Amino acid sequence: MATMRLVRQHEFGGPEVLCVEEVERPRPWIGEVLVRVRAAGVNPVDWKTRAGHGVPGALTLPMTVGWDISGVVEEVGPGVSLFQPGDEVFGMPAFPRQAAAYADYAVAATRQLARKPAGVDHVTAAGLPLAGLTAWQFLVDTAKVAAGQRVLVHAAAGGVGHLAVQIAKLRGAHVIGTARAEKHEFLRGLGVDEVIDYTAVDFTRAVSDVDVVIDLVGGETGLRSVEVLRSGGLLLTAPTHEPEMQAAAEARGVRYGVVIVEPDHAALAELAALVDSGRLRVEVDSVFPLAEVGKAHERGETGRAQGKIVLTT
Repeated sequence: MATMRLVRQHEFGGPEVLCVEEVERPRPWIGEVLVRVRAAGVNPVDWKTRAGHGVPGALTLPMTVGWDISGVVEEVGPGVSLFQPGDEVFGMPAFPRQAAAYADYAVAATRQLARKPAGVDHVTAAGLPLAGLTAWQFLVDTAKVAAGQRVLVHAAAGGVGHLAVQIAKLRGAHVIGTARAEKHEFLRGLGVDEVIDYTAVDFTRAVSDVDVVIDLVGGETGLRSVEVLRSGGLLLTAPTHEPEMQAAAEARGVRYGVVIVEPDHAALAELAALVDSGRLRVEVDSVFPLAEVGKAHERGETGRAQGKIVLTT
Protein backbone atom coordinates (compact mmCIF):
# COMPACT_ATOMS: atom_id res chain seq x y z
CA MET A 1 0.00 0.00 0.00
CA ALA A 2 1.41 3.38 -1.04
CA THR A 3 1.29 5.93 1.77
CA MET A 4 1.80 9.67 2.23
CA ARG A 5 1.89 12.36 4.87
CA LEU A 6 -1.33 14.24 5.58
CA VAL A 7 -2.11 17.01 8.07
CA ARG A 8 -5.22 16.03 9.99
CA GLN A 9 -7.17 17.31 12.98
CA HIS A 10 -9.52 15.34 15.20
CA GLU A 11 -10.98 18.33 17.02
CA PHE A 12 -11.44 22.06 16.49
CA GLY A 13 -8.99 24.35 18.24
CA GLY A 14 -5.69 26.18 17.96
CA PRO A 15 -2.69 25.29 15.79
CA GLU A 16 -1.80 22.49 18.22
CA VAL A 17 -4.68 20.34 16.90
CA LEU A 18 -2.91 19.96 13.53
CA CYS A 19 -1.12 16.59 13.34
CA VAL A 20 0.96 15.07 10.54
CA GLU A 21 -0.17 11.47 9.98
CA GLU A 22 0.76 8.65 7.63
CA VAL A 23 -2.23 7.59 5.51
CA GLU A 24 -3.00 5.64 2.37
CA ARG A 25 -2.32 7.55 -0.83
CA PRO A 26 -5.55 8.35 -2.75
CA ARG A 27 -6.28 7.29 -6.33
CA PRO A 28 -7.89 9.52 -8.97
CA TRP A 29 -11.38 8.69 -10.25
CA ILE A 30 -13.17 9.68 -13.46
CA GLY A 31 -12.15 13.19 -14.51
CA GLU A 32 -9.57 13.49 -11.75
CA VAL A 33 -5.80 13.57 -11.44
CA LEU A 34 -3.48 12.70 -8.57
CA VAL A 35 -1.10 15.59 -7.93
CA ARG A 36 2.25 15.24 -6.19
CA VAL A 37 1.95 18.39 -4.09
CA ARG A 38 5.14 20.43 -4.00
CA ALA A 39 3.65 23.39 -2.15
CA ALA A 40 0.34 24.30 -0.50
CA GLY A 41 -0.88 27.82 0.15
CA VAL A 42 -2.16 28.84 3.59
CA ASN A 43 -5.20 31.14 3.74
CA PRO A 44 -7.31 32.76 6.48
CA VAL A 45 -10.14 30.33 5.76
CA ASP A 46 -7.76 27.52 6.72
CA TRP A 47 -7.17 28.65 10.29
CA LYS A 48 -10.73 29.85 10.71
CA THR A 49 -12.03 26.42 9.66
CA ARG A 50 -9.45 24.69 11.87
CA ALA A 51 -10.83 26.64 14.83
CA GLY A 52 -14.45 25.75 14.04
CA HIS A 53 -15.40 28.82 12.04
CA GLY A 54 -14.85 29.47 8.34
CA VAL A 55 -16.49 26.58 6.45
CA PRO A 56 -16.55 23.79 9.07
CA GLY A 57 -20.03 22.76 7.96
CA ALA A 58 -18.54 21.51 4.69
CA LEU A 59 -16.01 19.30 6.50
CA THR A 60 -16.45 16.62 9.15
CA LEU A 61 -13.93 15.53 11.75
CA PRO A 62 -11.36 14.14 11.37
CA MET A 63 -10.56 16.60 8.60
CA THR A 64 -7.78 18.27 6.63
CA VAL A 65 -7.87 21.97 5.78
CA GLY A 66 -6.10 23.61 2.88
CA TRP A 67 -7.20 24.29 -0.70
CA ASP A 68 -4.24 25.77 -2.59
CA ILE A 69 -1.90 23.36 -4.36
CA SER A 70 0.94 23.48 -6.85
CA GLY A 71 2.63 20.32 -7.99
CA VAL A 72 3.10 17.67 -10.66
CA VAL A 73 0.51 15.30 -12.10
CA GLU A 74 1.41 11.81 -10.87
CA GLU A 75 -1.51 9.82 -12.25
CA VAL A 76 -4.64 10.49 -14.31
CA GLY A 77 -8.06 8.94 -13.87
CA PRO A 78 -10.32 7.50 -16.58
CA GLY A 79 -11.41 9.95 -19.26
CA VAL A 80 -8.81 12.64 -18.50
CA SER A 81 -7.44 14.39 -21.58
CA LEU A 82 -6.54 17.84 -20.21
CA PHE A 83 -3.39 16.74 -18.36
CA GLN A 84 -0.94 13.87 -18.39
CA PRO A 85 1.64 12.59 -15.89
CA GLY A 86 4.51 15.03 -15.52
CA ASP A 87 2.47 18.19 -16.15
CA GLU A 88 2.99 20.99 -13.65
CA VAL A 89 -0.36 22.25 -12.37
CA PHE A 90 -1.84 24.52 -9.71
CA GLY A 91 -5.31 25.22 -8.43
CA MET A 92 -7.94 25.37 -5.70
CA PRO A 93 -9.79 22.04 -5.87
CA ALA A 94 -13.14 21.29 -4.26
CA PHE A 95 -13.61 24.53 -2.30
CA PRO A 96 -15.42 24.79 0.09
CA ARG A 97 -15.51 21.00 0.44
CA GLN A 98 -12.42 19.14 1.60
CA ALA A 99 -9.48 19.24 -0.79
CA ALA A 100 -6.91 17.94 1.73
CA ALA A 101 -4.21 20.16 0.25
CA TYR A 102 -1.92 19.87 3.27
CA ALA A 103 -0.46 16.57 2.08
CA ASP A 104 2.17 14.96 -0.12
CA TYR A 105 -0.51 14.05 -2.67
CA ALA A 106 -3.97 15.41 -3.48
CA VAL A 107 -6.72 14.34 -5.87
CA ALA A 108 -8.41 17.06 -7.91
CA ALA A 109 -10.94 17.41 -10.72
CA THR A 110 -9.06 18.46 -13.83
CA ARG A 111 -11.22 21.52 -14.49
CA GLN A 112 -10.36 22.89 -11.06
CA LEU A 113 -6.68 23.07 -12.01
CA ALA A 114 -4.64 24.88 -14.65
CA ARG A 115 -1.08 24.68 -15.89
CA LYS A 116 1.31 26.27 -13.42
CA PRO A 117 2.83 29.59 -14.51
CA ALA A 118 6.05 28.47 -16.16
CA GLY A 119 8.13 31.38 -14.92
CA VAL A 120 7.69 30.84 -11.17
CA ASP A 121 8.41 28.02 -8.74
CA HIS A 122 5.83 25.87 -6.97
CA VAL A 123 6.01 27.96 -3.78
CA THR A 124 5.00 31.10 -5.65
CA ALA A 125 2.33 29.29 -7.68
CA ALA A 126 0.81 27.79 -4.53
CA GLY A 127 0.22 31.29 -3.20
CA LEU A 128 -1.96 32.25 -6.15
CA PRO A 129 -5.14 30.13 -6.52
CA LEU A 130 -7.53 31.00 -3.67
CA ALA A 131 -6.33 34.58 -3.20
CA GLY A 132 -6.04 35.24 -6.92
CA LEU A 133 -9.44 33.77 -7.73
CA THR A 134 -11.02 35.75 -4.89
CA ALA A 135 -9.53 38.99 -6.22
CA TRP A 136 -10.53 38.11 -9.79
CA GLN A 137 -14.10 37.23 -8.85
CA PHE A 138 -14.37 40.45 -6.83
CA LEU A 139 -13.04 42.83 -9.45
CA VAL A 140 -13.60 41.19 -12.84
CA ASP A 141 -16.62 38.93 -12.50
CA THR A 142 -18.67 40.86 -9.93
CA ALA A 143 -17.67 44.54 -9.88
CA LYS A 144 -16.55 44.57 -13.54
CA VAL A 145 -14.11 47.34 -12.66
CA ALA A 146 -13.41 49.67 -15.56
CA ALA A 147 -10.76 52.26 -16.38
CA GLY A 148 -11.03 55.47 -14.38
CA GLN A 149 -12.99 54.00 -11.49
CA ARG A 150 -11.85 54.52 -7.91
CA VAL A 151 -11.27 51.29 -5.98
CA LEU A 152 -10.53 51.04 -2.26
CA VAL A 153 -8.99 47.79 -0.98
CA HIS A 154 -8.83 47.14 2.75
CA ALA A 155 -5.97 44.95 4.03
CA ALA A 156 -4.25 45.76 0.76
CA ALA A 157 -0.92 44.12 1.63
CA GLY A 158 -2.41 40.75 2.57
CA GLY A 159 -2.83 37.62 0.49
CA VAL A 160 -5.96 38.65 -1.41
CA GLY A 161 -5.33 42.37 -1.06
CA HIS A 162 -1.93 42.54 -2.76
CA LEU A 163 -3.32 40.66 -5.76
CA ALA A 164 -6.53 42.70 -5.83
CA VAL A 165 -4.70 46.03 -6.05
CA GLN A 166 -2.68 44.75 -9.00
CA ILE A 167 -5.71 43.41 -10.86
CA ALA A 168 -7.56 46.68 -10.28
CA LYS A 169 -4.58 48.62 -11.68
CA LEU A 170 -4.44 46.32 -14.70
CA ARG A 171 -8.05 47.28 -15.40
CA GLY A 172 -7.17 50.97 -15.32
CA ALA A 173 -8.57 51.86 -11.90
CA HIS A 174 -7.32 54.49 -9.47
CA VAL A 175 -6.41 52.26 -6.51
CA ILE A 176 -6.42 53.19 -2.82
CA GLY A 177 -5.22 50.72 -0.20
CA THR A 178 -5.27 50.59 3.59
CA ALA A 179 -2.30 49.06 5.42
CA ARG A 180 0.13 49.71 8.24
CA ALA A 181 2.83 52.28 7.50
CA GLU A 182 5.59 49.68 7.19
CA LYS A 183 3.81 48.16 4.18
CA HIS A 184 3.30 51.36 2.22
CA GLU A 185 6.51 51.10 0.20
CA PHE A 186 5.57 47.56 -0.81
CA LEU A 187 2.13 48.69 -1.97
CA ARG A 188 3.49 51.64 -3.91
CA GLY A 189 5.78 49.17 -5.65
CA LEU A 190 2.66 47.31 -6.78
CA GLY A 191 1.26 50.49 -8.30
CA VAL A 192 -1.16 51.60 -5.58
CA ASP A 193 -2.01 55.27 -6.13
CA GLU A 194 -2.92 56.22 -2.54
CA VAL A 195 -2.00 54.39 0.66
CA ILE A 196 -3.71 55.03 4.00
CA ASP A 197 -2.29 54.01 7.38
CA TYR A 198 -5.49 52.85 9.07
CA THR A 199 -3.78 52.89 12.48
CA ALA A 200 -3.11 56.63 12.26
CA VAL A 201 -5.73 58.02 9.89
CA ASP A 202 -9.51 57.68 9.71
CA PHE A 203 -9.94 56.37 6.18
CA THR A 204 -13.45 57.83 5.96
CA ARG A 205 -11.88 61.30 6.15
CA ALA A 206 -9.04 60.52 3.79
CA VAL A 207 -10.98 59.19 0.82
CA SER A 208 -14.34 59.78 -0.87
CA ASP A 209 -16.29 59.20 -4.08
CA VAL A 210 -15.17 55.59 -4.34
CA ASP A 211 -16.81 53.34 -6.94
CA VAL A 212 -15.89 49.97 -5.40
CA VAL A 213 -14.75 48.96 -1.92
CA ILE A 214 -13.16 45.53 -1.44
CA ASP A 215 -13.55 44.79 2.27
CA LEU A 216 -11.24 41.99 3.43
CA VAL A 217 -11.62 42.89 7.10
CA GLY A 218 -15.35 42.96 7.90
CA GLY A 219 -17.02 44.28 11.03
CA GLU A 220 -16.65 47.98 11.74
CA THR A 221 -14.39 48.52 8.73
CA GLY A 222 -17.07 47.33 6.36
CA LEU A 223 -19.80 49.30 8.08
CA ARG A 224 -17.83 52.53 7.85
CA SER A 225 -16.84 51.87 4.24
CA VAL A 226 -20.32 52.78 3.03
CA GLU A 227 -19.48 56.39 3.97
CA VAL A 228 -16.77 56.67 1.29
CA LEU A 229 -18.78 55.23 -1.59
CA ARG A 230 -20.42 57.43 -4.20
CA SER A 231 -24.15 57.05 -4.70
CA GLY A 232 -24.71 53.70 -6.40
CA GLY A 233 -21.22 52.50 -5.50
CA LEU A 234 -20.51 48.88 -4.59
CA LEU A 235 -19.28 47.37 -1.31
CA LEU A 236 -18.02 43.81 -1.64
CA THR A 237 -16.93 41.67 1.28
CA ALA A 238 -15.40 38.22 1.57
CA PRO A 239 -15.47 37.22 5.24
CA THR A 240 -19.21 36.61 5.79
CA HIS A 241 -22.58 38.11 5.01
CA GLU A 242 -23.30 40.74 7.65
CA PRO A 243 -26.92 41.97 7.81
CA GLU A 244 -25.86 45.20 9.52
CA MET A 245 -23.55 45.99 6.62
CA GLN A 246 -26.28 45.34 4.08
CA ALA A 247 -28.69 47.58 5.99
CA ALA A 248 -26.09 50.36 6.21
CA ALA A 249 -25.45 50.11 2.47
CA GLU A 250 -29.14 50.29 1.62
CA ALA A 251 -29.61 53.30 3.90
CA ARG A 252 -26.74 55.05 2.17
CA GLY A 253 -27.94 54.28 -1.36
CA VAL A 254 -25.06 51.98 -2.25
CA ARG A 255 -24.93 48.33 -3.28
CA TYR A 256 -23.66 45.46 -1.16
CA GLY A 257 -22.54 41.94 -2.04
CA VAL A 258 -20.65 38.94 -0.67
CA VAL A 259 -18.21 36.98 -2.83
CA ILE A 260 -17.48 33.37 -1.91
CA VAL A 261 -14.68 32.14 -4.12
CA GLU A 262 -15.30 29.25 -6.53
CA PRO A 263 -12.91 26.99 -8.45
CA ASP A 264 -12.49 28.31 -12.00
CA HIS A 265 -10.17 26.74 -14.58
CA ALA A 266 -10.46 29.63 -17.05
CA ALA A 267 -9.70 32.31 -14.47
CA LEU A 268 -6.72 30.31 -13.18
CA ALA A 269 -5.35 30.24 -16.73
CA GLU A 270 -5.85 34.02 -16.99
CA LEU A 271 -4.01 34.56 -13.69
CA ALA A 272 -1.18 32.26 -14.78
CA ALA A 273 -0.79 34.23 -18.01
CA LEU A 274 -0.59 37.49 -16.07
CA VAL A 275 2.11 36.06 -13.81
CA ASP A 276 4.10 34.71 -16.76
CA SER A 277 3.89 38.09 -18.52
CA GLY A 278 5.24 39.86 -15.44
CA ARG A 279 2.07 41.89 -14.96
CA LEU A 280 0.98 40.12 -11.74
CA ARG A 281 3.32 39.43 -8.84
CA VAL A 282 2.72 36.95 -6.03
CA GLU A 283 4.44 38.05 -2.83
CA VAL A 284 5.47 35.21 -0.51
CA ASP A 285 5.65 36.26 3.12
CA SER A 286 7.05 33.05 4.57
CA VAL A 287 7.57 29.34 3.83
CA PHE A 288 7.24 26.44 6.29
CA PRO A 289 7.79 22.70 5.85
CA LEU A 290 4.67 20.56 6.18
CA ALA A 291 5.83 19.35 9.60
CA GLU A 292 5.68 22.94 10.88
CA VAL A 293 2.10 23.60 9.76
CA GLY A 294 1.22 24.87 13.25
CA LYS A 295 3.85 27.60 12.94
CA ALA A 296 2.45 28.59 9.55
CA HIS A 297 -1.01 29.04 11.08
CA GLU A 298 0.46 31.01 13.99
CA ARG A 299 2.13 33.34 11.50
CA GLY A 300 -1.14 33.83 9.65
CA GLU A 301 -3.11 34.56 12.78
CA THR A 302 -0.82 37.46 13.69
CA GLY A 303 -2.48 39.40 10.88
CA ARG A 304 0.91 40.80 9.90
CA ALA A 305 1.77 38.64 6.88
CA GLN A 306 2.75 40.58 3.75
CA GLY A 307 1.49 38.45 0.90
CA LYS A 308 1.14 34.67 1.16
CA ILE A 309 2.21 31.94 3.58
CA VAL A 310 3.13 28.65 1.93
CA LEU A 311 3.85 25.07 3.06
CA THR A 312 6.34 22.81 1.25
CA THR A 313 6.35 19.02 1.15
